[in-house]
Amino acid sequence: MSLTSALNNAISGLTSTSRMAEVISSNLSNALTDGYGKRAVELSSVQVGNVGGGVQVVSINRFVDAGILADRRLADAALSGQQDTVNTLTRLEQSIGGIGDAHGLSAKLATFENALISAATDPASETRLTAVFSGLEGVTETLQSNTRDVQALRQEADQAIANDVQNLNMALKQVENLNKDILRMQGSGNDVSALLDARQTAVDEISAIVPVRQIDRENGTIGLMTTTGTTLLDGQAVEFGFSATPTITADMTFSSGALGGIMLNGAPIDSDSGIGRLDGGSLGAAFTMRDDTLVAVQQSLDEIAVDLIARFEDSSTDPTLTAGDMGLLTDEGRALDLGDIPGLAGRISVNALVDPNKGGDLRLLRDGINSVTAGPSGNAAQLNSWLDALDIARADAPGGVSLSAIGRVANFTDEVGSVRLNAEEQLSFTAARWDTLREAELANGVDTDIELQTLMRVEQAYAANAKVLEAADFMMQRLMEI
Repeated sequence: MSLTSALNNAISGLTSTSRMAEVISSNLSNALTDGYGKRAVELSSVQVGNVGGGVQVVSINRFVDAGILADRRLADAALSGQQDTVNTLTRLEQSIGGIGDAHGLSAKLATFENALISAATDPASETRLTAVFSGLEGVTETLQSNTRDVQALRQEADQAIANDVQNLNMALKQVENLNKDILRMQGSGNDVSALLDARQTAVDEISAIVPVRQIDRENGTIGLMTTTGTTLLDGQAVEFGFSATPTITADMTFSSGALGGIMLNGAPIDSDSGIGRLDGGSLGAAFTMRDDTLVAVQQSLDEIAVDLIARFEDSSTDPTLTAGDMGLLTDEGRALDLGDIPGLAGRISVNALVDPNKGGDLRLLRDGINSVTAGPSGNAAQLNSWLDALDIARADAPGGVSLSAIGRVANFTDEVGSVRLNAEEQLSFTAARWDTLREAELANGVDTDIELQTLMRVEQAYAANAKVLEAADFMMQRLMEI
């Protein structure tokens, strides 16, 4: 072997070990970085004719388990959607209140019932009649407040859809641009590992919004589609659109045309659901909250309002009433209209005739809504009739379950809590699955112990090559001295 060959071999050894040290340092510094794929230098010997020409860096390989990554991304979508669902249901339950919560509808209705019982023992007491009015007003105000809160949650879900669509478009465009960069850089022989990291992170962001499958294309590029077959990226990213609704009221639904759905490249993606086949992540959870879960909650509140108004609008409860008259409770000053139910819980109010703040007379609570003259101050018949009306078991619809007023409210409260509890149980399962897949993914990531061991070997190899270079240089110098 000539001295020139020795020098070339040593220099190539120093170059390759320097590159290996650089890659190892990158691995160690990014051991905790999400989306970072472990790198390794691939080396090969160089042959010049029949003589060894040292070593060369063939490529920088990036290691990712595609199967685990794909499953973890699907778990991302499930976890993101379920977390949003539980957060919304928890806030809903806090707003509605449980059976024992003082601000809850059950407690307000019980307060009203107790006030009636107290007033029936002393019908002449204006203080006790005032307590009856205040108790009833507490019921109506709670129903109104619950309605506002439900619609506020629907409004937030609508805005969440808009945010998800914006983020989805940005991430898809980012992946499209990274595909182009990877294709260009790879074609010129450059290391594209950092670009692959950035692309993986962008796809991870997409996977939290909609369940996504990655399809490997030639030259390092990828395509994306949902698990149900909707193409997201195939060379060029699709563009989604959505128009948020400034104010949502109880009567507004997607099916009625009052709320927006997803647009795909300028056209509605689905005329029935508004989301098409994009459900499964945070986007699907927001649609479910806005158009299904919270709509059902509002319908239950409206059914309670219908039940209460109907109980006190019946002439058998208040003999002073005739057909079409407003009872103790009204629909914003109107009698109950079964053709105008959506949002009734937000409009229910105490009849102004018994509201002292509106010129009403509290004695009508004792004598009947439409009584013209005052009856005996000690007569508790009407107050007891109001009490009986609360206890009567009524069905909310033909063939429906017959319940008392308090029973219907308790049933609704229990149902809200049950839905939240079931969602939390599902979240626990989803989170456990995500944790398992994430641990498996990290197990294939950077192992700092192994990297440090490799670094020690690289250090030794570098020192050895440097020694060869030093020796060859010394021999060259000796030749020059002759």
